[in-house]
Amino acid sequence: MARYYLTTAIDYVNNRPHLGTAYEKIAADIIARYHRLIGDDVRLVMGNDEHSQNVFKRAKEQGLDPLVYCDRMEGEFREVWQRLGIAFDDFIRTTEPRHKAAVQAMVQRSFESGDIYEGVYEGWYCVSCEEFKPEKSLIDGLCPVHRTKPDWIKEKNYFFKLSKYRDALLAHYAAHPEFVEPESRRNEMLSLLKGGLEDISVSRAGQAWGIPLPFDPGNVVYVWYDALINYAAAVGYGSNADMFATWWAQADQPARNVTHLVGKDITRFHCVVWPAMLMSAGLPLPTAIFGHGWVTFKGEKMSKSLGTVVDPLDAAGRLGPDPLRLFLAKEIVFGGDGDFSWDRFEEKYNADLANNLGNLVSRVTSMVHRYRQGALQVSAAATDLEARAAECVAAYRRDMDALHLEAALAAVFQFADTVNEYIALKRPWALAKNQQAAELDAVLWNAVEAVRIIAVLLSPVMPSSSAEILRRVGVPEADALAPSIHDSRDDSRFTINGARTVLQRDALWPRLESKETVVSENPNPEPNQVPKAPAPQAKSPEPQAKAPEPVEPQASSTPEQPVSLWPMESRVSIEDFLKIDLRVAKILSAERVPKSKKLMKLSIDLGSEQRTLVAGIAEAYEPEQLVGRHVAIVANLKPATLMGIESNGMVLAASPEGGKPMLVSFDTPPAPGTRVR
Repeated sequence: MARYYLTTAIDYVNNRPHLGTAYEKIAADIIARYHRLIGDDVRLVMGNDEHSQNVFKRAKEQGLDPLVYCDRMEGEFREVWQRLGIAFDDFIRTTEPRHKAAVQAMVQRSFESGDIYEGVYEGWYCVSCEEFKPEKSLIDGLCPVHRTKPDWIKEKNYFFKLSKYRDALLAHYAAHPEFVEPESRRNEMLSLLKGGLEDISVSRAGQAWGIPLPFDPGNVVYVWYDALINYAAAVGYGSNADMFATWWAQADQPARNVTHLVGKDITRFHCVVWPAMLMSAGLPLPTAIFGHGWVTFKGEKMSKSLGTVVDPLDAAGRLGPDPLRLFLAKEIVFGGDGDFSWDRFEEKYNADLANNLGNLVSRVTSMVHRYRQGALQVSAAATDLEARAAECVAAYRRDMDALHLEAALAAVFQFADTVNEYIALKRPWALAKNQQAAELDAVLWNAVEAVRIIAVLLSPVMPSSSAEILRRVGVPEADALAPSIHDSRDDSRFTINGARTVLQRDALWPRLESKETVVSENPNPEPNQVPKAPAPQAKSPEPQAKAPEPVEPQASSTPEQPVSLWPMESRVSIEDFLKIDLRVAKILSAERVPKSKKLMKLSIDLGSEQRTLVAGIAEAYEPEQLVGRHVAIVANLKPATLMGIESNGMVLAASPEGGKPMLVSFDTPPAPGTRVR
């Protein structure tokens, strides 16, 4: 059993958390649950950052003592995390005695080593960020995050010799390529280090709200320096040596699989300042720091000051916490930015849950009840389906280990498609009609087992829903998750338990209908369909309509055909179409075209050659989301010059009316250069 210590950034409590804040916590919970699933000893730590002048100001505005205000906000944050299904192991606050002990111990060690000295700071300071801002970091004289003009301040401070650790940090980056992820963040930090480091302030004068410097109690520790130490404080640094040795390390040992998950806007503190602080204190560095992207709303970072905040409880209340967790993990490339919209959320709820997974669960359980009254015995495994399950589990584990959350979930939903195809191919309704009992038993058993595997793999992302699916396919959650997906007990095998009692219940995720849609009253749906249920009236998607039992397809009258958008006289011949050469290409690098909002310059691998092309996708994708991705291109298009760049080819993308372009992609990417037919 391996230990896995995972932390998130601790949050300012001057406001309730928004969806952007919740995204990080949901992602961390998914990662922690996955590691528990594979048998690791996991410790997930979250918490609140309370020694902020913004927090102090907010408390005074409400007529409260700062600590009383922080106590109240702790309750509010815990409530949000609990309602989003987040199961942390510890919740640390920077006003706790254990944190104060850790901060003073680390500051004292750096002071005694000569890395903290007294001086005077004069420069820009953003009150909202509570961060000193170098002139070069400002955009048009404004803070790039809050778009406000920083204050010019001059005060006596204590400084940390950050510049001293530049070479040591560069050496660590070279020796540990996995230290900062994704690669785009690593490259940013390397560029920062190579450009040189300046010493940083570690104290504020004339303030009482904070932790006093142990060697000069008239000054408090600067809030960012204070906050970073929570990661060590939460596992006993300065208060519990045995615990710290267990979850972090002693000075002469490597860190024990310590991972920090933080937003991309605070990677400098975590990837440069924090490791230098640890070096100064004689402590090992964390194993990895992952800088995730932002959840934006209408293209803007979520911020109360910008009016772009979405309340996570509003989103969870709309369709349920599990659908929200799935949407955030599956639709956003982990490490890149992703835009949230209510329309897209509801669209993916229908596509992934109501139409796909929910339909599959309903079909399978309904057939078992229709043909076997809910009782199944172990049957022989379907070799092909079991092999596809093994491929799914292997891809899932590979991608989850690499923190490619979206890719891992894509593999699971691809397997769900495979199960639907298996049912359509085996036609259990026909087997029942022809009284082929043994064959029918085998098909039903294998379909139920496949659903079980899907539920296990989705359990880190949709814990409540997965538990309910497991209950419906007759496997207690504890039994299903105990074997987990260890290499030694591969949960992709169709062998768990013996006799199975399958439950038939209402639809897990009733389909949301637009106001213009009329609910079908067809009493005999096709075997791969369920009637469309009306939109749920309650905020959470409780079952509304009973799922149908699959039956043999019924003939239906042919409706009048609408007028085609492509009349015969406008259609091209197959000979003309075959002149277009569509190929698979792998994106090697991506960068925005200067002075253009829409254009992205791409370097692509076509197998036999590499090319440069320009694509109008910059409004929908960040460069880091594109690198490594496989796309379809028109390979035999004549070159065109766009914004001074010669483009050799065209990327295929769907462009909904009024929406952003979406790249044509592949479930399992073929090799670059493969012909698309």
